[in-house]
Order: sequence, then C-alpha cells, then structure tokens
Amino acid sequence: MATVKFTFEDENIKPVVVENAEEGYSILEIAEENDVHLNHNCGGVCACSTCHVYVEKGEEALEEISDKEEDFIDRAINPRLESRLGCQCIILKEDAEIEIQIPDQSRIIGHEH
Repeated sequence: MATVKFTFEDENIKPVVVENAEEGYSILEIAEENDVHLNHNCGGVCACSTCHVYVEKGEEALEEISDKEEDFIDRAINPRLESRLGCQCIILKEDAEIEIQIPDQSRIIGHEH
C-alpha cells in the first residue's frame, strides 16, 4: 500500500497520513475516503481547478500530467511548478510515498468550511 501525507497551507489544520492508499486511486479519492477536505466542484472529472494541490514528494509515482490538466491548473489560485489536480493524480506504484499540500481553499466558490 502507498502512503500519502496530506499537509495544509492553512496551518490550523493538522497533517493527515494515509498508510493504506491503493494503486489505481486518485489523490482526490484517497482524500475523500479518509475525511480530508478537498474541494471538487466538477465531481472529479478534470473540468475545473477546485481540487488543485501541490505535490511536494512522490510525483514519479503519479500518472503524468495531461495537456487538459495543465490548462485547468492555469486557472487555479496560486499555481506552482508542483501544482496538480487531485482528481488526475492517479497512484501508479503500490509502495509510493507521496506528500500533498492542500492550498487554502477558503476563497473557492462552493467551499464548505
């Protein structure tokens, strides 16, 4: 099983470590299954940028970025070189160690918290 560590730009939210993440699942799916809040206004079909994350470690264990994903990342708040969409980050390696930082989501329309 892969390990995914979620950290948050909002320092009031404590990190979450998921040690049983399965290959073939997206970072968004792992977040949802483990009660980690990550917006996804389009339902996780690469049609918006609300599940924008920063891949801090383990990018080589994730599916490559597509042109479509890059287009939506350009619309995200504060994109960086390590920006990805959680719905498109499919885990490819069973023994992956991945670190994801979730940006502050308070300015996203549809934000629940």
